[in-house]
Formats: sequence, C-alpha cells, structure tokens
Amino acid sequence: MNGTDDPDVTTRIDRLADELTARGRLTDPRWREALHAVPRHRFVPPAAWAVPDRPGGTGFRVDRDADPAAWWDAVYADTAIATQVDEGAGDPAEPAGAWTSSCSAPGVVCAFLELLRPLAHHRVLEIGTGSGWTAGLLTARLGPGLVTSVEIDEALAARAAANLASLSLSPRLVVGDGAAGDASGAPYDRVHVTCGVDRVPPAWAAQTRPGGVIVLPWSPGWGIGHLAVLAVTADGAALGRLAGPAGFMMLRSQRRPFGPPRTGVTDPRSIASATRTDPRGLLGASPGAEVAIAALVPDVRAHVEIAVDGSSRFWAVENRADDPAWASVEYLPGRAEYPVHQYGDRRLWDEVEAAYQHWIAWGRPDRDRFGLTVAPSGQQIWLDRPDQPLAL
Repeated sequence: MNGTDDPDVTTRIDRLADELTARGRLTDPRWREALHAVPRHRFVPPAAWAVPDRPGGTGFRVDRDADPAAWWDAVYADTAIATQVDEGAGDPAEPAGAWTSSCSAPGVVCAFLELLRPLAHHRVLEIGTGSGWTAGLLTARLGPGLVTSVEIDEALAARAAANLASLSLSPRLVVGDGAAGDASGAPYDRVHVTCGVDRVPPAWAAQTRPGGVIVLPWSPGWGIGHLAVLAVTADGAALGRLAGPAGFMMLRSQRRPFGPPRTGVTDPRSIASATRTDPRGLLGASPGAEVAIAALVPDVRAHVEIAVDGSSRFWAVENRADDPAWASVEYLPGRAEYPVHQYGDRRLWDEVEAAYQHWIAWGRPDRDRFGLTVAPSGQQIWLDRPDQPLAL
C-alpha cells in the first residue's frame, strides 16, 4: 500500500511546510519535524479521490500506478484524500458514495495540532484514528506511551496500526466508540478530536485534567462547522471560543440525514408564504450568522441546491429521519421577494429568520466572539462571555 519512497519526499515535505507556514497554519518547528518523521504518503491509498482544501476546490482521482507524479503531488499538497467510502462498501478512488474516513488536509491537521499545544509530558487522547496519520504525528512529537487513539471501525483501526508499525510508531490504539472516550487511560491532558460533533460528549471533559484542552470540530449542521478550543474546569465542564472553520465527517453516533426531505414543496400540507430576506445571507455570508442560527434553531441542518440559471433553493430540515419539519426558500435573481414553503410541527423559516435578525441586532458579531460551554447538565453557545448564553 505504501510503495517506495519518492527520492524527493524530503523536498516535498519542506515545500508543503513552507506553504503552510506562509498561510499561518504551521508556526511551531516541532510540527515541521513531525511531518518529516511521519511522511503522509505512508497513510494514503494507492488510488484515491482527492479534494483541495480551498473554496470551490474540485475533486480528482489520483492513482500511484497510473500516474505516480500526480499521486505524489496530491499527497504533498493541501488536499483531503479519501481512505474509506460507505464504511468500506465503496471505492475511495471514485467520487460516488459518502466519505467515512479520510487523510485530512495538512493545513487543517496542523491548525488543530498547533491549537492543541501539547507539552512534552502531556498524555493525549485522540478521538478517531482514521488512517493513523495524526496519531503518528502526535506520537512523533511526544514519544511512546503518551498517545491513545480511539477508532470505532475495526478495519480502519487495523489499517492504521499497520501504517504506524511501518514507521516503528506505537501509540496505544483502542477499538471502541469515541463518544465514550477511554476511561481506562484517564486522566488526559489534551483531547484531539478528528470527527465533527453537534453535542460534545461529556465523557471527554470528564476524562481530562482541570486545565486540560480539548480541540474539536463543532458541526451543528448549519454551515460548514467551527473549530472549538475548550479548557476543562475543576467541576468537569469545558468552555472556550470558536477559532475558525472546520468541516469534518460526523462522529458515527451523531450522523444525520443528508439532502432535502422526501416530502417536497408540492406537498399539499406545506404552507406557502414569501420573504424579503435574501436566503444567501444566512448560509455562507458570515460564519457568525451561521453560529447564531445553529444556536438559536437547534437540531436543524441546512441544504442548498443551485441551478445553472442562477436560482437556488435553500432548505432548513429538522435532524430526524421520520417525517421531519422543513422549510424551503427559493432564491430567484431579480426578485424583491422569495417564495417560502414550510412543513411540519415547526415553522423553521420563521425560526431561522428570527435568529438571523437577532444576529443583526447584536451588531453582526463574527465567529470568534462566540463560545461553547459543555457541562454534564448540557451545552450552551454564548456571545463574548460564558455568562451570556444565546436565547431567543
């Protein structure tokens, strides 16, 4: 699977590290050393689908045997590369199917690791081993015996173990549900999460020392998701601010449906109206607006359909598989008002529009003014200070 090392691999890693440094994603030279100690190509399949980590990046197939130069270029570029599709039923070299594991883009990986800021003596719990690359980077940085990585998928865990063994790296690998953490190895000083969560499992804070740090992708479903850096308190809570974008596959126990609802706007039970609010401003225009809507309209995901004529349809869909409530807003170029349809026991467009207006009334705060508190009693999103939780 790993193939013969490219003679220019050192140059490739340095070039990638230089690019990430120029973009502010890599500032600690010890992570540059780890990139060399744990070369990424050892964790990438010989044929895979790669997607550049930039807005509008178009995916493409790479095949080490058919076009080795393109494969090497993709591996040492800022690309996410599929390593599993449809839990092993699909082909990671094809665009069809849902990604269920990947070798994440190096820029995102380095951003997370830099915010984790582990010290030499720290014990780290990783949630989601995946290919094993980030577990390897952590092990190269901290040494043997300090890194535990949990993976729910036995096939992925076995492959990661082989990848790591090929480099003589031996983090402690656990097959289990990452939502439960790993109590047998607690307490930890750092928790590194490689899968998105809407509700942060309280076990992660409970298994972390006071003052410890959890870095995770908070992915509520409205927008791409947000990188959260939480510090653990003495009472077992964790709190901190949102620090940037983070689009990750969801923790398996928190997966939600994808796409529009099975019922459509022609359903006679839906209620029609119109709005003057441009739906494009509610999704993609401001990460701050996305945070506010996600906090004030819980358990709802967004979905967008874009047509070639410039029109688009924006969906808000309740996160349940069985007859969810939904709202649809059709953006039509040149219109003063846009058609709205709502269905179910919630008027989701009314909720979303009200949340958007609250965000405007608060002065249109950006993402970094919002934070997250996780406690055994529940979870809150706040603006500026933890004692200012969001509410309609």
